[in-house]
Amino acid sequence: MSNDTVPLGLIPAYHAKHSPLRTALICGEVELTFAQLDARANQRARLLQAHGVLANDFVTVALANGPEFYETIFAIWKLGATPNVVSAALARPELEAILELVRPRIFIGEPPERGLPVIAPGSLQHLAYTTEALPEAVARHWKAMTSGGSTGRPKVIVDAMPSRWNPKEGFLLQQPGDVILNPGPLYHNAPFHCITMALFVGATIIEMQRFEPLRALELIDAHGVNWVTMVPTMMHRIWRLGPQVLSRFTLPSLRLMLHMAAPCSAWLKEAWIGWLGGERIWEYYGTTEATGSTMISGTDWLTHKGSVGRPRAGYALKILDAEGRDCPPHVVGEVYWRPEGGAGSTYHYIGSAAKRIGEWETPGDLGSVDEEGYLYLSDRRNDLIISGGSNIYPAEVEAAIEAHPLVRSSAVIGLPDEEWGARVHAIVQLVAGAELDEAGLLAFLSDQLTRYKLPKSVEFSSMPLRDEAGKVRRAALRAARIAPDQTARPRAEPA
Repeated sequence: MSNDTVPLGLIPAYHAKHSPLRTALICGEVELTFAQLDARANQRARLLQAHGVLANDFVTVALANGPEFYETIFAIWKLGATPNVVSAALARPELEAILELVRPRIFIGEPPERGLPVIAPGSLQHLAYTTEALPEAVARHWKAMTSGGSTGRPKVIVDAMPSRWNPKEGFLLQQPGDVILNPGPLYHNAPFHCITMALFVGATIIEMQRFEPLRALELIDAHGVNWVTMVPTMMHRIWRLGPQVLSRFTLPSLRLMLHMAAPCSAWLKEAWIGWLGGERIWEYYGTTEATGSTMISGTDWLTHKGSVGRPRAGYALKILDAEGRDCPPHVVGEVYWRPEGGAGSTYHYIGSAAKRIGEWETPGDLGSVDEEGYLYLSDRRNDLIISGGSNIYPAEVEAAIEAHPLVRSSAVIGLPDEEWGARVHAIVQLVAGAELDEAGLLAFLSDQLTRYKLPKSVEFSSMPLRDEAGKVRRAALRAARIAPDQTARPRAEPA
Protein backbone atom coordinates (compact mmCIF):
# COMPACT_ATOMS: atom_id res chain seq x y z
CA MET A 1 0.00 0.00 0.00
CA SER A 2 1.26 3.50 -0.81
CA ASN A 3 1.49 6.33 1.70
CA ASP A 4 -1.51 8.14 0.19
CA THR A 5 -3.86 6.66 2.73
CA VAL A 6 -7.05 8.08 4.24
CA PRO A 7 -8.58 7.14 7.61
CA LEU A 8 -11.48 4.77 6.90
CA GLY A 9 -13.92 7.02 8.71
CA LEU A 10 -13.12 9.81 6.22
CA ILE A 11 -13.47 7.62 3.10
CA PRO A 12 -17.13 8.55 2.38
CA ALA A 13 -16.30 12.28 2.70
CA TYR A 14 -13.27 11.81 0.43
CA HIS A 15 -15.38 10.34 -2.36
CA ALA A 16 -18.21 12.82 -1.75
CA LYS A 17 -15.69 15.64 -2.32
CA HIS A 18 -14.15 14.14 -5.47
CA SER A 19 -17.43 12.76 -6.97
CA PRO A 20 -20.34 14.66 -5.35
CA LEU A 21 -23.07 12.75 -7.18
CA ARG A 22 -21.47 9.31 -6.95
CA THR A 23 -23.80 6.65 -5.54
CA ALA A 24 -22.29 4.59 -2.74
CA LEU A 25 -25.09 2.12 -2.04
CA ILE A 26 -28.22 0.81 -3.73
CA CYS A 27 -30.26 -1.49 -1.52
CA GLY A 28 -33.80 -2.14 -2.73
CA GLU A 29 -35.53 1.25 -2.84
CA VAL A 30 -32.81 2.96 -0.82
CA GLU A 31 -30.08 4.79 -2.72
CA LEU A 32 -27.31 6.68 -0.90
CA THR A 33 -24.64 8.96 -2.31
CA PHE A 34 -21.26 9.03 -0.56
CA ALA A 35 -22.28 12.37 0.97
CA GLN A 36 -25.44 10.85 2.42
CA LEU A 37 -23.56 7.81 3.69
CA ASP A 38 -21.05 10.13 5.35
CA ALA A 39 -23.74 12.26 7.01
CA ARG A 40 -25.63 9.27 8.37
CA ALA A 41 -22.43 7.65 9.62
CA ASN A 42 -21.53 10.90 11.41
CA GLN A 43 -24.85 10.80 13.26
CA ARG A 44 -24.39 7.19 14.26
CA ALA A 45 -20.80 7.89 15.35
CA ARG A 46 -21.98 10.64 17.67
CA LEU A 47 -24.55 8.27 19.19
CA LEU A 48 -21.80 5.71 19.81
CA GLN A 49 -19.64 8.47 21.27
CA ALA A 50 -22.46 9.35 23.66
CA HIS A 51 -22.44 5.71 24.78
CA GLY A 52 -18.76 6.00 25.65
CA VAL A 53 -17.12 4.41 22.60
CA LEU A 54 -13.47 5.43 22.44
CA ALA A 55 -10.57 4.88 20.03
CA ASN A 56 -9.50 1.21 19.81
CA ASP A 57 -12.63 -0.06 21.55
CA PHE A 58 -14.36 -3.09 20.08
CA VAL A 59 -17.96 -2.62 18.94
CA THR A 60 -19.83 -5.87 18.24
CA VAL A 61 -22.24 -5.56 15.31
CA ALA A 62 -25.02 -8.11 14.71
CA LEU A 63 -27.03 -6.47 11.92
CA ALA A 64 -28.45 -7.88 8.72
CA ASN A 65 -27.16 -6.61 5.37
CA GLY A 66 -28.63 -3.20 4.63
CA PRO A 67 -28.04 0.56 4.86
CA GLU A 68 -27.96 0.45 8.67
CA PHE A 69 -25.04 -2.01 8.54
CA TYR A 70 -22.96 0.15 6.20
CA GLU A 71 -23.67 3.36 8.12
CA THR A 72 -22.78 1.67 11.42
CA ILE A 73 -19.46 0.25 10.23
CA PHE A 74 -18.28 3.64 8.99
CA ALA A 75 -19.52 5.23 12.22
CA ILE A 76 -17.28 2.88 14.20
CA TRP A 77 -14.27 3.75 12.02
CA LYS A 78 -15.01 7.46 12.47
CA LEU A 79 -14.31 7.04 16.19
CA GLY A 80 -11.13 5.03 15.60
CA ALA A 81 -12.84 1.94 17.02
CA THR A 82 -12.81 -1.62 15.67
CA PRO A 83 -15.93 -3.40 14.34
CA ASN A 84 -16.42 -6.99 15.52
CA VAL A 85 -18.99 -8.36 13.08
CA VAL A 86 -21.18 -11.37 13.90
CA SER A 87 -24.26 -12.94 12.34
CA ALA A 88 -27.56 -11.39 13.39
CA ALA A 89 -28.92 -14.96 13.55
CA LEU A 90 -26.11 -16.31 15.72
CA ALA A 91 -27.20 -18.79 18.38
CA ARG A 92 -27.26 -17.14 21.81
CA PRO A 93 -24.68 -19.46 23.43
CA GLU A 94 -22.19 -18.78 20.64
CA LEU A 95 -22.88 -15.04 20.79
CA GLU A 96 -22.37 -15.01 24.55
CA ALA A 97 -19.05 -16.84 24.11
CA ILE A 98 -17.86 -14.25 21.57
CA LEU A 99 -18.90 -11.34 23.78
CA GLU A 100 -16.98 -12.90 26.65
CA LEU A 101 -13.87 -12.98 24.47
CA VAL A 102 -14.21 -9.53 22.91
CA ARG A 103 -15.72 -7.56 25.80
CA PRO A 104 -16.99 -4.82 23.49
CA ARG A 105 -17.84 -1.31 24.63
CA ILE A 106 -21.32 -1.66 23.13
CA PHE A 107 -23.41 -4.20 21.21
CA ILE A 108 -25.47 -3.26 18.15
CA GLY A 109 -28.22 -5.78 17.42
CA GLU A 110 -30.92 -7.76 19.19
CA PRO A 111 -30.06 -7.46 22.90
CA PRO A 112 -28.04 -10.39 24.26
CA GLU A 113 -28.68 -11.79 27.72
CA ARG A 114 -25.61 -10.31 29.35
CA GLY A 115 -25.70 -6.82 30.82
CA LEU A 116 -24.10 -4.77 28.02
CA PRO A 117 -24.98 -1.38 26.52
CA VAL A 118 -27.10 -2.03 23.42
CA ILE A 119 -28.39 -0.18 20.38
CA ALA A 120 -31.22 -2.23 18.92
CA PRO A 121 -31.70 -2.73 15.16
CA GLY A 122 -33.86 -0.05 13.60
CA SER A 123 -33.22 2.41 16.42
CA LEU A 124 -33.65 6.05 15.38
CA GLN A 125 -31.66 7.51 18.28
CA HIS A 126 -28.92 8.69 15.93
CA LEU A 127 -31.29 11.16 14.25
CA ALA A 128 -31.03 13.40 17.33
CA TYR A 129 -27.34 14.03 16.55
CA THR A 130 -25.67 16.38 14.09
CA THR A 131 -24.30 15.32 10.73
CA GLU A 132 -21.19 17.45 11.23
CA ALA A 133 -17.82 15.76 10.66
CA LEU A 134 -15.84 14.33 13.57
CA PRO A 135 -12.10 14.72 14.23
CA GLU A 136 -9.84 12.32 12.35
CA ALA A 137 -9.30 9.00 14.16
CA VAL A 138 -7.48 5.78 13.22
CA ALA A 139 -7.91 2.43 14.96
CA ARG A 140 -4.99 0.07 15.53
CA HIS A 141 -7.09 -2.72 13.98
CA TRP A 142 -9.56 -2.14 11.16
CA LYS A 143 -11.64 -5.27 11.78
CA ALA A 144 -12.07 -8.17 14.17
CA MET A 145 -13.95 -11.01 12.48
CA THR A 146 -15.24 -14.10 14.25
CA SER A 147 -14.99 -17.74 13.31
CA GLY A 148 -16.33 -20.95 14.76
CA GLY A 149 -13.49 -22.84 13.06
CA SER A 150 -13.67 -26.58 12.48
CA THR A 151 -14.26 -27.29 16.17
CA GLY A 152 -17.16 -24.89 16.61
CA ARG A 153 -15.37 -23.05 19.43
CA PRO A 154 -15.50 -19.33 18.65
CA LYS A 155 -12.38 -17.29 18.10
CA VAL A 156 -11.81 -13.69 17.10
CA ILE A 157 -9.32 -12.78 14.38
CA VAL A 158 -8.06 -9.24 14.95
CA ASP A 159 -6.53 -7.79 11.77
CA ALA A 160 -3.21 -6.01 12.28
CA MET A 161 -3.87 -3.38 9.61
CA PRO A 162 -4.78 0.05 11.03
CA SER A 163 -7.98 1.66 9.75
CA ARG A 164 -6.45 3.50 6.79
CA TRP A 165 -6.54 2.82 3.03
CA ASN A 166 -5.44 4.40 -0.23
CA PRO A 167 -8.71 5.26 -2.04
CA LYS A 168 -6.99 4.80 -5.41
CA GLU A 169 -5.73 1.28 -4.67
CA GLY A 170 -8.16 -1.48 -5.72
CA PHE A 171 -8.33 -4.82 -3.94
CA LEU A 172 -8.38 -8.14 -5.86
CA LEU A 173 -8.62 -6.48 -9.27
CA GLN A 174 -11.33 -4.02 -8.20
CA GLN A 175 -11.07 -0.64 -9.89
CA PRO A 176 -12.02 2.82 -8.60
CA GLY A 177 -15.56 3.63 -9.68
CA ASP A 178 -16.65 0.02 -10.28
CA VAL A 179 -20.24 -1.13 -9.81
CA ILE A 180 -20.10 -4.14 -7.52
CA LEU A 181 -22.82 -6.62 -6.52
CA ASN A 182 -22.87 -8.04 -3.02
CA PRO A 183 -24.79 -11.33 -2.81
CA GLY A 184 -23.14 -12.51 0.44
CA PRO A 185 -23.68 -12.07 4.19
CA LEU A 186 -21.53 -9.26 5.55
CA TYR A 187 -20.89 -11.06 8.84
CA HIS A 188 -18.61 -13.38 6.86
CA ASN A 189 -15.07 -12.17 6.25
CA ALA A 190 -14.95 -12.61 2.46
CA PRO A 191 -17.89 -10.35 1.55
CA PHE A 192 -17.15 -7.92 4.38
CA HIS A 193 -13.55 -7.51 3.26
CA CYS A 194 -14.32 -7.28 -0.45
CA ILE A 195 -17.34 -4.98 -0.20
CA THR A 196 -15.87 -2.51 2.27
CA MET A 197 -12.67 -2.41 0.21
CA ALA A 198 -14.82 -1.62 -2.83
CA LEU A 199 -16.33 1.36 -1.03
CA PHE A 200 -12.82 2.50 -0.11
CA VAL A 201 -12.08 3.00 -3.83
CA GLY A 202 -15.40 4.69 -4.58
CA ALA A 203 -17.34 1.76 -5.99
CA THR A 204 -21.13 1.66 -6.07
CA ILE A 205 -22.45 -1.31 -4.10
CA ILE A 206 -25.60 -3.11 -5.24
CA GLU A 207 -26.66 -4.83 -2.02
CA MET A 208 -28.87 -7.92 -2.49
CA GLN A 209 -29.56 -8.51 1.22
CA ARG A 210 -30.62 -12.06 0.38
CA PHE A 211 -29.20 -14.13 -2.48
CA GLU A 212 -31.59 -15.32 -5.17
CA PRO A 213 -30.02 -16.80 -8.31
CA LEU A 214 -32.21 -15.25 -11.00
CA ARG A 215 -32.32 -11.88 -9.23
CA ALA A 216 -28.51 -11.82 -9.05
CA LEU A 217 -28.29 -12.10 -12.84
CA GLU A 218 -31.01 -9.50 -13.32
CA LEU A 219 -29.22 -7.04 -11.01
CA ILE A 220 -25.90 -7.52 -12.80
CA ASP A 221 -27.62 -6.73 -16.10
CA ALA A 222 -29.77 -3.86 -14.81
CA HIS A 223 -26.97 -1.99 -13.01
CA GLY A 224 -24.05 -2.81 -15.31
CA VAL A 225 -22.17 -4.61 -12.55
CA ASN A 226 -18.42 -4.93 -13.22
CA TRP A 227 -17.24 -7.13 -10.33
CA VAL A 228 -18.86 -9.71 -8.07
CA THR A 229 -17.66 -12.29 -5.60
CA MET A 230 -19.60 -15.50 -5.02
CA VAL A 231 -19.25 -18.77 -3.17
CA PRO A 232 -19.63 -22.04 -5.10
CA THR A 233 -23.07 -22.62 -3.55
CA MET A 234 -24.31 -19.50 -5.33
CA MET A 235 -22.66 -20.56 -8.57
CA HIS A 236 -24.37 -23.94 -8.26
CA ARG A 237 -27.80 -22.39 -7.73
CA ILE A 238 -27.34 -20.07 -10.72
CA TRP A 239 -26.22 -22.93 -12.94
CA ARG A 240 -29.28 -24.97 -11.93
CA LEU A 241 -31.50 -22.27 -13.48
CA GLY A 242 -30.88 -24.19 -16.68
CA PRO A 243 -29.80 -23.33 -20.23
CA GLN A 244 -33.05 -21.62 -21.23
CA VAL A 245 -32.66 -19.05 -18.46
CA LEU A 246 -28.87 -18.69 -18.67
CA SER A 247 -28.98 -18.13 -22.44
CA ARG A 248 -30.76 -14.83 -21.73
CA PHE A 249 -27.69 -13.48 -19.93
CA THR A 250 -24.30 -12.71 -21.45
CA LEU A 251 -23.53 -10.16 -18.69
CA PRO A 252 -21.46 -7.86 -20.96
CA SER A 253 -20.60 -5.40 -18.16
CA LEU A 254 -19.17 -8.10 -15.89
CA ARG A 255 -15.38 -7.89 -15.97
CA LEU A 256 -14.75 -10.37 -13.19
CA MET A 257 -16.56 -13.00 -11.13
CA LEU A 258 -14.33 -14.02 -8.25
CA HIS A 259 -15.26 -17.12 -6.27
CA MET A 260 -13.82 -18.00 -2.88
CA ALA A 261 -14.51 -19.22 0.70
CA ALA A 262 -15.20 -22.88 -0.21
CA PRO A 263 -14.00 -25.50 -2.70
CA CYS A 264 -15.52 -25.30 -6.18
CA SER A 265 -16.26 -28.51 -8.05
CA ALA A 266 -14.26 -28.85 -11.27
CA TRP A 267 -17.39 -29.55 -13.35
CA LEU A 268 -19.09 -26.40 -12.04
CA LYS A 269 -16.06 -24.22 -12.68
CA GLU A 270 -15.70 -25.58 -16.21
CA ALA A 271 -19.38 -24.85 -16.83
CA TRP A 272 -18.98 -21.21 -15.78
CA ILE A 273 -15.81 -20.81 -17.85
CA GLY A 274 -17.68 -22.21 -20.83
CA TRP A 275 -20.50 -19.74 -20.23
CA LEU A 276 -18.64 -16.49 -19.47
CA GLY A 277 -15.05 -17.21 -20.52
CA GLY A 278 -11.90 -18.01 -18.58
CA GLU A 279 -10.70 -14.41 -18.53
CA ARG A 280 -13.72 -13.41 -16.41
CA ILE A 281 -13.81 -16.32 -13.93
CA TRP A 282 -11.25 -16.01 -11.16
CA GLU A 283 -10.64 -17.86 -7.91
CA TYR A 284 -9.15 -16.55 -4.68
CA TYR A 285 -7.93 -18.64 -1.75
CA GLY A 286 -6.76 -16.99 1.43
CA THR A 287 -7.04 -16.87 5.18
CA THR A 288 -8.98 -14.40 7.32
CA GLU A 289 -5.70 -14.15 9.24
CA ALA A 290 -4.07 -12.70 6.08
CA THR A 291 -1.13 -15.11 6.47
CA GLY A 292 -1.25 -16.19 2.83
CA SER A 293 -3.32 -16.23 -0.35
CA THR A 294 -3.40 -17.36 -3.96
CA MET A 295 -5.31 -16.30 -7.05
CA ILE A 296 -5.91 -17.88 -10.45
CA SER A 297 -7.79 -16.94 -13.61
CA GLY A 298 -10.09 -19.39 -15.34
CA THR A 299 -7.78 -19.39 -18.35
CA ASP A 300 -4.81 -20.38 -16.18
CA TRP A 301 -6.95 -22.91 -14.31
CA LEU A 302 -7.77 -24.79 -17.53
CA THR A 303 -4.07 -25.72 -17.80
CA HIS A 304 -3.80 -26.41 -14.03
CA LYS A 305 -7.18 -27.98 -13.29
CA GLY A 306 -8.00 -28.17 -9.63
CA SER A 307 -5.46 -25.55 -8.59
CA VAL A 308 -6.27 -22.42 -6.58
CA GLY A 309 -3.22 -20.67 -8.04
CA ARG A 310 0.24 -19.61 -6.93
CA PRO A 311 1.08 -17.48 -3.87
CA ARG A 312 0.41 -13.79 -4.29
CA ALA A 313 3.17 -11.24 -3.77
CA GLY A 314 4.13 -10.90 -0.12
CA TYR A 315 3.49 -14.53 0.85
CA ALA A 316 5.59 -17.70 0.94
CA LEU A 317 4.15 -21.22 0.93
CA LYS A 318 5.31 -24.64 2.15
CA ILE A 319 3.70 -28.09 2.26
CA LEU A 320 4.83 -30.01 5.35
CA ASP A 321 4.20 -33.58 6.49
CA ALA A 322 3.20 -34.65 10.01
CA GLU A 323 6.85 -34.48 11.13
CA GLY A 324 7.30 -30.94 9.76
CA ARG A 325 9.35 -32.02 6.72
CA ASP A 326 8.93 -30.53 3.24
CA CYS A 327 6.68 -32.57 0.96
CA PRO A 328 7.82 -33.11 -2.63
CA PRO A 329 5.56 -31.98 -5.50
CA HIS A 330 2.17 -33.73 -5.75
CA VAL A 331 2.40 -35.17 -2.21
CA VAL A 332 -0.41 -34.00 0.10
CA GLY A 333 0.59 -32.41 3.38
CA GLU A 334 -0.46 -29.50 5.54
CA VAL A 335 -0.41 -26.03 3.98
CA TYR A 336 1.86 -23.55 5.78
CA TRP A 337 2.20 -19.83 5.09
CA ARG A 338 4.65 -17.08 5.98
CA PRO A 339 3.67 -13.46 5.34
CA GLU A 340 6.32 -10.94 4.36
CA GLY A 341 6.38 -9.41 7.84
CA GLY A 342 6.80 -12.77 9.57
CA ALA A 343 4.60 -14.80 11.90
CA GLY A 344 2.08 -12.74 13.82
CA SER A 345 2.54 -9.65 11.64
CA THR A 346 -0.92 -9.72 10.05
CA TYR A 347 -3.27 -10.57 12.94
CA HIS A 348 -3.68 -11.92 16.45
CA TYR A 349 -6.27 -14.28 17.92
CA ILE A 350 -8.55 -13.81 20.87
CA GLY A 351 -9.69 -17.20 22.14
CA SER A 352 -7.34 -19.40 20.15
CA ALA A 353 -3.69 -20.07 19.38
CA ALA A 354 -1.91 -20.31 16.05
CA LYS A 355 -0.34 -23.56 14.88
CA ARG A 356 3.20 -22.67 13.85
CA ILE A 357 6.49 -24.28 13.01
CA GLY A 358 9.01 -21.48 13.42
CA GLU A 359 7.87 -18.61 11.20
CA TRP A 360 5.46 -20.83 9.27
CA GLU A 361 1.77 -21.03 10.17
CA THR A 362 -1.05 -23.31 8.98
CA PRO A 363 -4.77 -22.60 8.69
CA GLY A 364 -5.37 -26.36 8.92
CA ASP A 365 -5.80 -26.98 5.20
CA LEU A 366 -4.34 -29.97 3.37
CA GLY A 367 -2.91 -29.69 -0.11
CA SER A 368 -0.02 -30.17 -2.50
CA VAL A 369 1.95 -28.14 -5.03
CA ASP A 370 3.13 -29.01 -8.51
CA GLU A 371 6.56 -28.32 -10.01
CA GLU A 372 5.44 -24.81 -11.05
CA GLY A 373 4.33 -23.88 -7.53
CA TYR A 374 0.58 -24.11 -8.13
CA LEU A 375 -1.36 -25.07 -5.00
CA TYR A 376 -3.98 -27.83 -5.02
CA LEU A 377 -6.17 -28.05 -1.91
CA SER A 378 -7.52 -31.33 -0.60
CA ASP A 379 -9.53 -30.49 2.53
CA ARG A 380 -9.33 -29.40 6.14
CA ARG A 381 -7.13 -31.50 8.45
CA ASN A 382 -9.98 -31.76 10.98
CA ASP A 383 -12.43 -32.96 8.30
CA LEU A 384 -10.20 -35.69 6.87
CA ILE A 385 -11.81 -39.15 7.04
CA ILE A 386 -9.48 -42.11 7.53
CA SER A 387 -11.42 -45.26 6.64
CA GLY A 388 -9.69 -48.63 6.51
CA GLY A 389 -6.35 -46.80 6.48
CA SER A 390 -7.24 -44.70 3.42
CA ASN A 391 -7.49 -40.91 3.42
CA ILE A 392 -10.81 -39.59 2.13
CA TYR A 393 -11.38 -35.88 1.57
CA PRO A 394 -15.03 -34.86 2.13
CA ALA A 395 -14.85 -32.01 -0.38
CA GLU A 396 -14.03 -34.46 -3.18
CA VAL A 397 -17.01 -36.68 -2.34
CA GLU A 398 -19.30 -33.65 -2.00
CA ALA A 399 -18.24 -32.40 -5.42
CA ALA A 400 -19.18 -35.75 -6.96
CA ILE A 401 -22.55 -35.81 -5.18
CA GLU A 402 -23.39 -32.25 -6.21
CA ALA A 403 -22.74 -33.07 -9.86
CA HIS A 404 -26.03 -35.03 -9.77
CA PRO A 405 -28.72 -32.83 -11.37
CA LEU A 406 -31.22 -33.56 -8.56
CA VAL A 407 -28.87 -32.56 -5.72
CA ARG A 408 -28.88 -29.04 -4.30
CA SER A 409 -26.17 -29.44 -1.66
CA SER A 410 -24.38 -32.05 0.42
CA ALA A 411 -22.17 -32.56 3.44
CA VAL A 412 -19.89 -35.55 3.92
CA ILE A 413 -18.63 -36.55 7.35
CA GLY A 414 -16.88 -39.49 8.98
CA LEU A 415 -18.83 -41.52 11.55
CA PRO A 416 -17.36 -44.15 13.92
CA ASP A 417 -17.28 -47.67 12.50
CA GLU A 418 -16.01 -50.78 14.30
CA GLU A 419 -14.65 -52.38 11.15
CA TRP A 420 -13.38 -49.40 9.17
CA GLY A 421 -12.49 -46.99 11.98
CA ALA A 422 -14.63 -44.37 10.25
CA ARG A 423 -17.23 -44.65 7.54
CA VAL A 424 -18.20 -42.09 4.93
CA HIS A 425 -21.65 -40.70 5.68
CA ALA A 426 -23.34 -38.40 3.16
CA ILE A 427 -26.08 -35.93 4.06
CA VAL A 428 -27.88 -34.81 0.91
CA GLN A 429 -30.34 -32.02 0.21
CA LEU A 430 -32.29 -32.53 -3.01
CA VAL A 431 -33.70 -29.95 -5.38
CA ALA A 432 -37.26 -29.08 -4.36
CA GLY A 433 -39.69 -31.75 -5.61
CA ALA A 434 -36.95 -34.14 -6.74
CA GLU A 435 -37.03 -37.86 -5.97
CA LEU A 436 -33.79 -39.79 -5.55
CA ASP A 437 -33.00 -42.77 -3.35
CA GLU A 438 -29.72 -44.06 -1.94
CA ALA A 439 -29.32 -46.74 -4.62
CA GLY A 440 -29.78 -44.22 -7.41
CA LEU A 441 -27.26 -41.81 -5.91
CA LEU A 442 -24.66 -44.53 -5.33
CA ALA A 443 -25.08 -45.81 -8.87
CA PHE A 444 -24.33 -42.28 -10.10
CA LEU A 445 -21.31 -41.95 -7.80
CA SER A 446 -19.83 -45.32 -8.72
CA ASP A 447 -18.75 -43.88 -12.08
CA GLN A 448 -17.01 -40.91 -10.42
CA LEU A 449 -15.40 -42.14 -7.21
CA THR A 450 -13.01 -44.93 -6.30
CA ARG A 451 -14.85 -47.67 -4.42
CA TYR A 452 -13.42 -46.89 -0.97
CA LYS A 453 -14.57 -43.25 -1.24
CA LEU A 454 -18.23 -44.16 -1.80
CA PRO A 455 -20.56 -43.28 1.09
CA LYS A 456 -21.42 -46.26 3.27
CA SER A 457 -24.54 -44.51 4.49
CA VAL A 458 -26.72 -41.80 2.97
CA GLU A 459 -29.15 -39.48 4.72
CA PHE A 460 -31.57 -37.22 2.85
CA SER A 461 -32.38 -33.90 4.49
CA SER A 462 -34.79 -31.09 3.62
CA MET A 463 -32.73 -28.59 5.62
CA PRO A 464 -30.02 -26.39 4.04
CA LEU A 465 -26.57 -27.83 4.77
CA ARG A 466 -24.54 -24.70 4.13
CA ASP A 467 -24.96 -21.23 5.54
CA GLU A 468 -25.35 -18.03 3.53
CA ALA A 469 -21.58 -17.86 3.15
CA GLY A 470 -21.41 -21.33 1.59
CA LYS A 471 -19.81 -22.84 4.69
CA VAL A 472 -20.70 -26.24 6.14
CA ARG A 473 -19.93 -27.05 9.77
CA ARG A 474 -19.03 -30.69 9.49
CA ALA A 475 -17.95 -30.93 13.15
CA ALA A 476 -21.45 -29.96 14.32
CA LEU A 477 -23.13 -32.33 11.86
CA ARG A 478 -20.89 -35.16 13.00
CA ALA A 479 -21.49 -34.46 16.69
CA ALA A 480 -25.26 -34.55 16.17
CA ARG A 481 -25.02 -37.96 14.52
CA ILE A 482 -22.83 -39.78 16.99
CA ALA A 483 -25.35 -39.18 19.79
CA PRO A 484 -26.96 -42.29 21.33
CA ASP A 485 -30.15 -41.84 19.30
CA GLN A 486 -28.25 -41.93 15.99
CA THR A 487 -30.46 -43.55 13.37
CA ALA A 488 -28.17 -43.73 10.35
CA ARG A 489 -26.77 -47.22 9.84
CA PRO A 490 -23.95 -48.42 7.59
CA ARG A 491 -24.95 -50.12 4.41
CA ALA A 492 -23.23 -53.23 3.09
CA GLU A 493 -19.92 -52.82 1.29
CA PRO A 494 -20.67 -52.64 -2.47
CA ALA A 495 -20.03 -55.80 -4.38
